[in-house]
Amino acid sequence: FGTCGIMGVSPLLVPLALFLSHVLGALVDPTLPFSDYLYPGNSTMLQWGFDLVKNSILFELSMKTAGMTGADIVIGGVGPNGIIILIIYFTDRHAVRNSVPLLDKQQDYELVYLTEAYGQTVMKFRRSISACDENDCLITVMPVKLIYAYGETDNISFHGSHQGTKEVNLLKFMPRVSVPDSKYFDLTMTNFTVPAQNSHYHCKVMRNPALDRKYHIYRVEPLIDNLDLVHHLLLYRCPPIVTSPKEQACYTEEAQAECYQTVAAWGVGGGAFELPKVAGIPVGDDGGETFYRLEVHYNNQYETPSHVDNSDLLFYYTPQLWHCCDNATDFLSYGLCDAGYIPQVQEAAQDLQVFSVILHTHLAGRKVRVGQFRDGKQIDFVAMNEHYDFEFQQAVNPPKKLRPFCW
Repeated sequence: FGTCGIMGVSPLLVPLALFLSHVLGALVDPTLPFSDYLYPGNSTMLQWGFDLVKNSILFELSMKTAGMTGADIVIGGVGPNGIIILIIYFTDRHAVRNSVPLLDKQQDYELVYLTEAYGQTVMKFRRSISACDENDCLITVMPVKLIYAYGETDNISFHGSHQGTKEVNLLKFMPRVSVPDSKYFDLTMTNFTVPAQNSHYHCKVMRNPALDRKYHIYRVEPLIDNLDLVHHLLLYRCPPIVTSPKEQACYTEEAQAECYQTVAAWGVGGGAFELPKVAGIPVGDDGGETFYRLEVHYNNQYETPSHVDNSDLLFYYTPQLWHCCDNATDFLSYGLCDAGYIPQVQEAAQDLQVFSVILHTHLAGRKVRVGQFRDGKQIDFVAMNEHYDFEFQQAVNPPKKLRPFCW
């Protein structure tokens, strides 16, 4: 699997029937803390771990099994009669065109083990994080595309439809947090028949389950019923004036427009999201009286009828309130005004002379500083007030030494 940016793993494995119990069983390999499904049906899982000090990354690919130009590829499998006569093949290759991947002159992947038994094929291997030769792709902190393919025999040939791709950030992947005493509830688009039209936004206003006390949501996990149709999900919190459930096309009533406080979002290709331990979404302190609006955008590009969708969002919550900034003594808020946009609203001049400034922050502000920047570096302060008072908003003159804004 892979394009340049990550090596490819193309396991052409015999009767390729992979079962995920090896990955999801009770024994967890501490050297492989990260995992992701590469195929929506959970039939292809990749686990990995890395050591930046040793410049090493370890992979384990598991599959249910019976155009990669420029990709850095590894191919492996267990040959015919593999259970009786253990014939293992494992090679480092690269793709140059739509043909059989070429064997690298330098073999930079190290096979840890490769097994096929009980309807399961697992390949574990490692390589250097950095590129070892011109045919290896450098693994960086940026997302990369993983491409995988497999065959039903041990002949290394065109894989047909047995392939897929997914974008993953290997070195900045968020592992799942284990939180004791956690529970979850879901908000679901139940049995909705997707219209036979190219684009449709459907909204459902519903109440969250009543909870006995205040909790913090720490994980939001999408369960997408039709990955080929659902483009994104948005969840909004409604104000107290919304007191009844309803379901209809989005943006057709004022009551829906009232629900605008964003709680969660998911977009195509994304996965679960876990909040850091300095943040949590409060829930349960309202007696179950709060309503939410779930918005689902369906992208039915072929306008096929009769698709029924039950996509939803799972919200994992814990009684252990995470350390949010509820009682923080202060925090900083930044804003940027780019002088380059001024000619769009008034006639351009050679320079801009600032002769007066009014500092305004509503009631939250305690200190205000307005800086002047040029070429990405601050060169002066236009105005500042270290003891801001909302009841005293007086225009002030900037210092005479202020340099003109130029563009």
